[in-house]
Amino acid sequence: MRGDQLKTRRNNTALQTKEDLLIRLHKDPPQMAFLLMFVTVLHLVTLAMLFIATMEKSWWSWGDIENTDLWYKCTYENATETWLCASAKDSEWLQSVQAFMILSVVLSSISFMVFLGQLFTMSKGGLFYFTGLCQLFAGFAAFAAALIFTFQRSAILQDSRELEKGHFGYCYILVCVCVPLLLISGALYVHLRKRA
Repeated sequence: MRGDQLKTRRNNTALQTKEDLLIRLHKDPPQMAFLLMFVTVLHLVTLAMLFIATMEKSWWSWGDIENTDLWYKCTYENATETWLCASAKDSEWLQSVQAFMILSVVLSSISFMVFLGQLFTMSKGGLFYFTGLCQLFAGFAAFAAALIFTFQRSAILQDSRELEKGHFGYCYILVCVCVPLLLISGALYVHLRKRA
């Protein structure tokens, strides 16, 4: 008789544990954990794209002959088969693109650090407003840099080769891809609610 009561208690405890698990899954669905991982990966990808776009050497390209970025103008020398780079000529437009890109990287970096801090310190049910706003402003800064470069490239690329023979480089394209991703991740952060 005593053994039957013990088995019944174990079965009831197992059922309660399963019910507790189902209740927890209902209260904190896996979709929220997936969304949290997705937003984190998206943030890291956009941050890496911003770093690459700001530091690499291809905002404007003339094929394999010459590249210009935010910091240098590089020309390929056939004799030595190397790239020779010199500092880009300063112009107010170039400085504004540089400033907006640096601001975008800084805001996105701050946003990620604040997100990690909020993840461990914020109370349950809190929203990631500051993180989302920083990410949105990073997107707007990158958008401003891309717009200025698009419309003022002749002033930025002063006395360079004919612009018609060149094209936008991969760093510029990275910024154009990064802008909507930054805005999407910022909007997701604003709506993301801490569950645990």
